[in-house]
Amino acid sequence: MKFTMFGSGGVGGYYGARLAQAGEDVVFIARGAHARAMREKGLTIRSELGDAVIKPVSVKEDPAQAGVADVIVVAVKLWDSESAAQAIKPMVGPRTTVVSLQNGVDKDEVLARAVGRTPASCSG
Repeated sequence: MKFTMFGSGGVGGYYGARLAQAGEDVVFIARGAHARAMREKGLTIRSELGDAVIKPVSVKEDPAQAGVADVIVVAVKLWDSESAAQAIKPMVGPRTTVVSLQNGVDKDEVLARAVGRTPASCSG
């Protein structure tokens, strides 16, 4: 499966790295210095469940360059939900599942309006 992690910070980076470690095809959406660092150094996670280094890492700054994904994981801060919802549109195909790993009350509605379907949601 092709996973796209929209938000490559603590949450998106961790889960994306675990998916890549398991052999899944993972594309990370990141910007600027963060994207450059991921390209140059890979992605390192440290966890009580085990450390991992993922290198090379597939990183795109423009979501349209990532192509259609089987699963898009949205892992941005709540206040970025509206812009994220618009930005993921080029990656959504007819069979794409959108998963929200965000906290907040109305995040699912924001994503649903943009992509035309209710996302799977993990709230904390």
